[in-house]
Amino acid sequence: MGEKKLMKGNEAFAEAAIRAGCDAYFGYPITPQSEVMEYLAMQQPHLRTGMVLLQAESEIAAINMVYGASGTGKKVMTSSSSPGISLKQEGISYLAGSELPCIILNVMRGGPGLGTIQPSQSDYFQATKGGGHGDYRMIVLAPASVQEMADFVKLGFDLAFKYRNPVMILSDGIIGQMMEKVELFDQIPRVTDFDQQWVTTGKTPDRERNIITSVNLDPSVQERHNHKLQAKYQKMREEEVRFEAIECDDADYLFVAYGCSARICQKSVKLARAKGIKAGLLRPVTLFPFPSVEIERRAAKLKGILAVELSAGQMIEDVRLAVDGRVKVALHNRMGGMVFSPEEVVDALINSFSIR
Repeated sequence: MGEKKLMKGNEAFAEAAIRAGCDAYFGYPITPQSEVMEYLAMQQPHLRTGMVLLQAESEIAAINMVYGASGTGKKVMTSSSSPGISLKQEGISYLAGSELPCIILNVMRGGPGLGTIQPSQSDYFQATKGGGHGDYRMIVLAPASVQEMADFVKLGFDLAFKYRNPVMILSDGIIGQMMEKVELFDQIPRVTDFDQQWVTTGKTPDRERNIITSVNLDPSVQERHNHKLQAKYQKMREEEVRFEAIECDDADYLFVAYGCSARICQKSVKLARAKGIKAGLLRPVTLFPFPSVEIERRAAKLKGILAVELSAGQMIEDVRLAVDGRVKVALHNRMGGMVFSPEEVVDALINSFSIR
């Protein structure tokens, strides 16, 4: 069994980064994710494992440091919160275009603009639909517990290197700041000797230079590259969908929620069933690829779906696309850092579908 500790979500992520054999972290402080860098600094990972920790001069600098370090084949990551992730978008697109692996943590806060430091889920479109320029995608993991904040670091690196692609861990201010017991996995040694043909190592006597770039000035070459990327994203859709189904098998009504909203909806399911309403919760663990097939499969047996999210309504669009009009889909939401209660969600379910 691994070591058990009481930790904040941000701290669990940082500790997991060290234990996952991360080679370098480049970041910049912003609430509510600053504990990531603070924890790493206190742990002095360069002494524990040789991991590099560097506070960049800006979010833009940080993501471009990730770009350069990832090109050497190393495990690298960054973290930020909503406005900071916006600044990183160009670099994220370069990473995806160059097919480089990394982990990017977004601990979402309320917006738009500088907004508030309170939790939100209004970066869903940015994370799942590309965010930056070009037809690129990231695998997006949505933790709903402190345990998953730790576990998804290890999983994230595995997926990033499997597909040579950025992986985003899309958290929020509640999951990042809340404290829970977490079981930490054992230390994974940093890999210092590897043979990855795609990395840039400079010219050697037995090897020509490998130049990593996202620039293709020939449109026919760029189109072939785009077709290659789209095939990779399709493979993600086929092989990497993850979700959790709670009380779904006999459900008449379904909550669809992720992150902190899913945590709240777990209680809402119990409250609804106590009232005689057969409710279930389907929690997407991967927001891209989205569990569209699973939602579609269940749609015919349902009387209604309530998308529950801390945004103006973003994930709901993917839910509606999945059911394709087979069942009514309604929205319950709060914005700007406000958070709903489990009772509020149940009332929204009753009112949305006129349940008697």
